[in-house]
Amino acid sequence: MKLATQIFLGFLIAISIDLLDSYVNYTLTLKVNTNTDFLVNSENIIRNSGALNKGMLDMQSAFRGYLLTADEYFLSSYYQGIDSLPALIKQQKSLIAQPTQQQKLDSIVHLHNLWINYANQLIQTKKEAAVNPVAASHYRYLFDTQFKKQVGKSYNDQIAALFNEFDQYEYKVREERRAALARSIKHTERSSLIFSSLIIIISIGIAWYLVAKISRRIHALVTLADNIAKGNFAMVEDNTKDELNSLSVSLNAMSLRLSQNITELTKKNEELNQFAYVVSHDLKAPIRGIANVVQWIKEDLANELSPAMWKYLDIIPERIKRMENLIDGLLQYARLDNSKSLKEEVDVALMIKEITEVIVPKEYELNTNNLPRLYTEKLLLEQVFSNLISNAVKYTPAGNGKITISCMEKTNLYEFTVTDNGPGIKPEYHEKIFVIFQTLREKNDKESTGVGLAIVKKIIEYKHCTVRVVSEEGKGTSFIFTWPKNEV
Repeated sequence: MKLATQIFLGFLIAISIDLLDSYVNYTLTLKVNTNTDFLVNSENIIRNSGALNKGMLDMQSAFRGYLLTADEYFLSSYYQGIDSLPALIKQQKSLIAQPTQQQKLDSIVHLHNLWINYANQLIQTKKEAAVNPVAASHYRYLFDTQFKKQVGKSYNDQIAALFNEFDQYEYKVREERRAALARSIKHTERSSLIFSSLIIIISIGIAWYLVAKISRRIHALVTLADNIAKGNFAMVEDNTKDELNSLSVSLNAMSLRLSQNITELTKKNEELNQFAYVVSHDLKAPIRGIANVVQWIKEDLANELSPAMWKYLDIIPERIKRMENLIDGLLQYARLDNSKSLKEEVDVALMIKEITEVIVPKEYELNTNNLPRLYTEKLLLEQVFSNLISNAVKYTPAGNGKITISCMEKTNLYEFTVTDNGPGIKPEYHEKIFVIFQTLREKNDKESTGVGLAIVKKIIEYKHCTVRVVSEEGKGTSFIFTWPKNEV
């Protein structure tokens, strides 16, 4: 399965859990809203119930006050209740949803209507009794048979009992709904916490799985690349059909191709080395033959040779020696690619002392400064110093020759400087002198082959370091090269 598909599935799982969380939270939110709406409605019912009860009590008080005092001032509250209570009753009916509560409200309204008929009859007869003696006797009859016998009070007591039952039932249901609301909120919070934790855990798990898998794949490919860089042309087994598979296939192909090329190159190098030794032997043979012929001529025809001929014959051995030096320098240059000397602890100051004792004449002034100890391939470093010091001796006048060798420590490197007080080098020749067989001396100079500085440059490049020359004509020369501090 491709990595993109796995990542997509991981996101799909996380999104699915999030959608499920949203659905559950939506469902629980609906319950919370339902319970909240019920509580708000219940508050309105209790408030309206109190208003109805108070309105009816006000009407009852006004009725009794009028009967006892005959003051129609009391009837204002009575008639106000008759006008306002029907609207409250209608509103209350619209708020009530439970059949039990509706029955209680209907009973209250019925009893209240009976009480109103009872009260209206007494009020009307009392008003008529004030102007009509016949009506007065009828009022006394109603007063004695109904009011004194507490017919109205019976209605009022029943209404009060129903209001009490109505309110108690509403309070009870409201407490149940309040508890249900608290449970709904708690369930919502718990659900959100569980799903949020689940999303976090699953997301982390998916991310960890994908990162670990990709990291393992990349580590295997990096290891393969490192092995290729180190010359270990291994292969990596990768049967996963994803985006990184093409990279592993390419690296395997590159490793195989490089292995084949290195094998062929090694074979070619062996053939070239063998060829170089054969050619050097074959080149030296005729040169030695020429030297022998010149010697025979000198021995056999010594009395017959003119001074000019002697001069020419003396030049030939010098040319032969130069040719042998060129051949030896070429072999030494070619041999560098295959030289793998052992690494060891090197005291550079002691090495310089051993080198200069052999190749620097005693009349030269030699100064060394701040030379370190390091762990490296001694043979290669020795070749670099030998060639640079030898070069300084060749190009510095013997009478007042001065050679200075110093070192400066860098972060990961040492920077060595070999300075002489010779004639210097023109800037246009600063690069040319590092090319093999290029020399600033005359071609007939037996000491210069043009190979030494080429060997120095090749060794320095092998160490992945740098070498440069700082010089002006008539102001001496400084060769500056870097060298690794400590090699593993």
